[in-house]
Amino acid sequence: MSTTRLITAPERAKKARPSKVSHPDMPPRSIAPGPVAKTFGIIALVVATLYFLVPVYWVIVASTKSNSDLTRTFGFWFAEWNLDANYDSLMNWTQGLFWRWVGNSILYSTTAGIIGTLFAIMAGYAIAKFVFPGKKLAVGIIMAGLLLPVALLTVPLYMEFQALGLANTMWAIIIPSAVSPFGVFLGMVYAETSVPTELLEAARIDGASEARIFFTIVLRLLSPAMVTIFLFIFVATWNNFLLPLMMISSAELKPVTLGLYGMMSYFAPQKGAVMLGALLGVIPLIILFFSLQRYWRSGLAAGAVKG
Repeated sequence: MSTTRLITAPERAKKARPSKVSHPDMPPRSIAPGPVAKTFGIIALVVATLYFLVPVYWVIVASTKSNSDLTRTFGFWFAEWNLDANYDSLMNWTQGLFWRWVGNSILYSTTAGIIGTLFAIMAGYAIAKFVFPGKKLAVGIIMAGLLLPVALLTVPLYMEFQALGLANTMWAIIIPSAVSPFGVFLGMVYAETSVPTELLEAARIDGASEARIFFTIVLRLLSPAMVTIFLFIFVATWNNFLLPLMMISSAELKPVTLGLYGMMSYFAPQKGAVMLGALLGVIPLIILFFSLQRYWRSGLAAGAVKG
C-alpha cells in the first residue's frame, strides 16, 4: 500500500531554489568573460592605476626635497625633510600671491563651469526637444566645434577681447572657457533620452510656461549630465594655460597654472617649491572629483541605452 506525502511550501521553495545565486550586477554566464579575459582586464586596471597614481606620489615626495636631494637621492622615496623651506620659498617667490592664484583658478573655473553648464543644457535641450529652422545646421556646427583645436582660437580671441577692452580681466578667461561644444552635445543626447515628451506636453496642457518647465522639471531630470558638463568645463578651465598666458598680464589676476610657469621659467628655481605648489594647486580638483564622483559616472553613461 503506497502512501502519499504532501510537499510543504518551504520544501517546495527549497527544491525550486537554484544551487548558485548569481549577483544582480554580474553578467549572465553565457556572456561572462573567461579567465584569460579577466586576467588581462585586471592587469590593464593595475597598469592604468599605476600610470595615474605614480606621478602623484612622485610629486608628493619631490615636494619635500631640496634641489640637491632631487638629483642625488632615489626619486620615489623621501630624503631630508625640506617641506617647510619649500613652502617658505614658494611664498617668498610668489610675494604671497600663491593662494590668490589658487583662488583665481577656483573663481575662473567655478564661474565658467556654472555659466557654461547652464547654457550647454539649455542649448542641448532646445535642440533635442524643439523643431526650428536650421536645426541640422546647428548640430553640424556643434560637431565641428568638437573637432576644432582650442589653441587655434586663442589668438583671434585675444584680438577680439583686446578690441573690446576686456583683455587682462577675469572675463577674458571666463567667457571663452564657458563655451563647451561637448557640453551642448552631451546635454542634447541626455535630454533626448531622459526627458519624456509626454511629460512636457502634460506640463504645457496644465498651463506651465516654457521657462517654468525648464527650470522646475527639465533641470532636475538633467542633473547627472549637468554635473558631468560642469566637471569637464571646470577641469578644462583649471588646466588651460595658453588662454591666460595671452590674456592676463597682471600678477594679481593670474591662475595657478600661469603662476607656476613663471616660477619654473625663473633662473635656477627651487624645484621642490614648484612641486609643492603643483601639489597644493591640484588639491581642489581632487576634492571636487571625489565629492561629485557618483554623479559624474552616471552622467558619463547618458545616452548609452535608448528605448
